[in-house]
Amino acid sequence: MTGLRIGQGYDVHRLEAGRKLILGGVAVPYEKGLLGHSDADVLLHALMDALLGAAGLGDIGSHFPDTDPQYAGASSLLLLIRVGQKLRDAGYVLVNADVTLLAQAPKIVPYRQAMAENIAVALGVELDQINVKATTEEGLGFTGDGSGMAAHAIVLVEKKK
Repeated sequence: MTGLRIGQGYDVHRLEAGRKLILGGVAVPYEKGLLGHSDADVLLHALMDALLGAAGLGDIGSHFPDTDPQYAGASSLLLLIRVGQKLRDAGYVLVNADVTLLAQAPKIVPYRQAMAENIAVALGVELDQINVKATTEEGLGFTGDGSGMAAHAIVLVEKKK
């Protein structure tokens, strides 16, 4: 039996005026931000769920519940560092991660490199193990009409021998 495991994550948050938009740990200039208990970084939330799932460790809600006041306004980048440690404690190393933001706007091309760097540093891996991309949904659905954003993540982890 191989020591390779795949994890998949998905997250969604509503956009709301008066909040900062944080994606991949980067403050992205935009007229709205994502609504959530923490900083609502949809990209990192999907990634954390994928990592936890690959290692059979549940999901971010079980580790960082939105009913716990200590996570109110929490940096998802700091939570990602903790997830990375949980992964290592369970005996897994990240092989690679691929994350996709679904949003009509704003364009994230100027911020993708910084997002990937943040993720790599938080997880203690090389930059070439992380891929960040985005797509619009051609004006369709809640992501297309600008009322929210979603993200998908897929990861490959390997059990250390």
